[in-house]
Amino acid sequence: MDSLVKDVGTVRPIIHRTFGQTHGPITRLASPGDLGGLLKPFVFLDLFDNGGRAFPGFGLHPHSGIATLTYLAEGSAGYEDTTGARGVLAAGGIEWMRAGGGVWHGGGAGKPGRARGFQLWIALPPHLELGPSVSIYQSVDDVPVAGPARVLLGAYEGASSAIEAPSSINYLAVRLAAGERWRYARPVGHDVLWVAVGKGAIATPDRVAHGELAIFAPGEGAVEFLAEADTEFMLGSAVPHPHDLVLGYYSVHTSADALVKGERRIDEIRAELVRQGRLR
Repeated sequence: MDSLVKDVGTVRPIIHRTFGQTHGPITRLASPGDLGGLLKPFVFLDLFDNGGRAFPGFGLHPHSGIATLTYLAEGSAGYEDTTGARGVLAAGGIEWMRAGGGVWHGGGAGKPGRARGFQLWIALPPHLELGPSVSIYQSVDDVPVAGPARVLLGAYEGASSAIEAPSSINYLAVRLAAGERWRYARPVGHDVLWVAVGKGAIATPDRVAHGELAIFAPGEGAVEFLAEADTEFMLGSAVPHPHDLVLGYYSVHTSADALVKGERRIDEIRAELVRQGRLR
């Protein structure tokens, strides 16, 4: 493998890497208060893997000012939200939730067995951060494919997601067989670039291991990946988010005024959920 690693070329070196912090089945790789400023518009990333053990999931909880995208690499997970959607998401499927001015959603156990994947938060621009909430649930057959990459958001190599991205963003789920190479040429302006490995390991030529997040330096060049074993990883690239990150507990906005409005709407929805008996 060492000789193969030396053959992998890249003009975008890795500038930060982390294995995050693990609590039970969840590994938090990035959050708005640490790497969010470096990765924005990507501001939060969780790797989840229940190892086949029972997982109670998350009850209804609020968001505003962001979008979340949950991708299942294996297994299944339940979901519900205050837009009225409820169901079970299977492997290869995604949950897209653009919270806008405020929404409550939750999720948890699907069918028995192992469930693993990633949840990503994306900061919204000012014209969307207080807008209507939108939820989209796609099955594996709804997600377009470009070579070894599934296009969860954005467009790549002629394949385009049906989900309208809030800004210029690509988010891909990539699977490579052992010894397979893949080259990612970033769209114009995508200075933000990162990968997170959910299975196996890749060389760029630096090795990025299972459970690791690696952030690349800004630049125009392509990055080539070589799979050390059968490997699955997520790749995000984007035009940098030009706004501040103003943080609430479940919210990220571009200004203090927008945060106040988002949290006010969250409280209004909570009161309605309490009235319906869905929250205490």
